This record gives sequence, C-alpha cells and structure tokens, in this order.
Amino acid sequence: MGAETKIGLVGIGMMGWPMGACLAKAGFTVVAYDARPEQSAAFAKEVGGETVSSLAELGRTCSIVVTMLPTSKIVSDVLLGDGDAGGGGIAEGMAKGGLVIDMTSGVPDVTISLEPALNARGIAIIDAPVSGGVARARTGELAIMAGGAEADIERARPVLEAMGKVQRAGSLGCGQAMKALNNLVSAGGFLIGVEAMLVGKKFGLDPEVMVDILNASTGMNNSTQKKFKQFVLSGAFNSGFALDLMVKDLSIALDVAKARGVPTPFAALCREMWASADAMLGKGADHTALALLSERLANLSLREDEGVRN
Repeated sequence: MGAETKIGLVGIGMMGWPMGACLAKAGFTVVAYDARPEQSAAFAKEVGGETVSSLAELGRTCSIVVTMLPTSKIVSDVLLGDGDAGGGGIAEGMAKGGLVIDMTSGVPDVTISLEPALNARGIAIIDAPVSGGVARARTGELAIMAGGAEADIERARPVLEAMGKVQRAGSLGCGQAMKALNNLVSAGGFLIGVEAMLVGKKFGLDPEVMVDILNASTGMNNSTQKKFKQFVLSGAFNSGFALDLMVKDLSIALDVAKARGVPTPFAALCREMWASADAMLGKGADHTALALLSERLANLSLREDEGVRN
C-alpha cells in the first residue's frame, strides 16, 4: 500500500467511528487516535487498522490525517500541540507535503488562522464538515462540504468519497461556514414545524396527518421528512445528534454573521430558542427534544397519550 492509503483519524466518537469504518471498508488503513486510548484500541480490534501512542507519531506515520473533534480549540491543540492536548501535536511529526482534513463542525475563522503555522511546515489544510448524522455516517452517504485550495481538495477526494458525497464550498473555512449555515436553516425548519403542529393539534388536526400533508406540500423539509414522525411524535428523541451541538453550530453561524456585519434577527431568535431548550433539558439531550420546550410553552403535548411535560 502507498503512503496515501494510510490515513490518520483523530476522534473515534459517535461520528468518527462509523466514518473510520467506511474508510477501512474502502481499503484504507486507518491509524486511529483518540484522547481515550481504549477507544482507538477498540476500533483497531473491531474494525481493523493501527493505533499510535502520540499525535506526533500519528503525523510521522501518515501523510494525510483526518480530524473529527468537538471544537476548533481541540483541533488547534491536536495539530499544534499546545493547550489540553499536551506534548507535541500532529504538525510536529508530519513531514513536508502532509495534508490535514478537518471534518470538525468548527469555527471557520479559527481554521483559517491555523493555516499559516501549518503552511510554514509545508503542511496543507482543508475543512470538510459533514451533514447527515450517524445514520448516513454508517452508510458512507454523508454530505461533505469542503473548503480549501482546489488541488488539496482533489488530493483528499478519494478519502472523502469513501465517506460521502463531496461538494467544494470555496476557500478554506467555507465548508465550516456552510455547515453552520445549513444547520441554521435546518434548526429554523424544525422549530417552525413543531410550532405549526402544536397550532394544528389545538385546532383539531392530527399531527401525523399534518406531517403527511406537509410532505406533499411546499412546507416539506428535512424535519418533516426525517424527524417529526421518527423522533418527536414517537417520543423517541434519539436521532443521535445532540442538542448542545446544534446550539454550538447556531452560535458559529451567528458569529460568522456578526463578524461580517450581517443583521440576523430571526437567526438570533432561533438560536435563543435552541439554547433555552438546552438549558431546560440539560446535558445529553437529543436535538429533537427541542420540541419539549415548544410543548411546554403551548401547554400541550404532540403525543396522543401524554400530558404536558413539566
């Protein structure tokens, strides 16, 4: 196998694990690293591949490294070796000509700020956040929004296409900006859909019937198609995407707007509603549980057999 078939993967979490499994299925040798050594060891045992004991060793081992981490601050620490990561980062070990593919739903301006330090070592970086959640991570059908130099994205394309469909959003940071803005649109659609169902139920409409009609009409969106019946009306609230991560993405979208002087009054209200649900429901809540906040405000449950949740 050539060097480009050995891919480093930092972050073996709910998304990183199935994404790494897709890489392995496509024939890549995955070199796994996680802050929890037992997690990367379990991945190598169950899926295949290798592990390393340090980030610098990962950089020495792989010419292409994928990061899938919670925040841009952690990405910075992992790449440059400061802060919480401790010790040397990936860049310390990576040879000239290396490529970092940051698939984190991160802060675009932070990612852009990492480029000079990496370029000084001869290392390129692109951002390639994803949409589709755990279900599409498992099937290798993620929507991947790539930002960076066209040549670097083309070099990364075989790796990315093992995990989903790639669209170039623009220059470095554009992928992460697009991801945050995508989630802003998705969050707005979810929130307004829940409110519409509550109004409809109070009027006498069946929420299940409402979803069917919305899906045959112009009100159709991702939430009407893939979330309302599956996770809200069922009471399951287990889509696999956390509420606090949605709040993070909405905050990134608003920060991008603020930094560029674009007024976003509706987006600001949307973000505050999601943040209120996060505060109400606490750590670990699924993002589809936002519906519980709207139900409490309306003093009405969308589920037939439930009263109001307090």
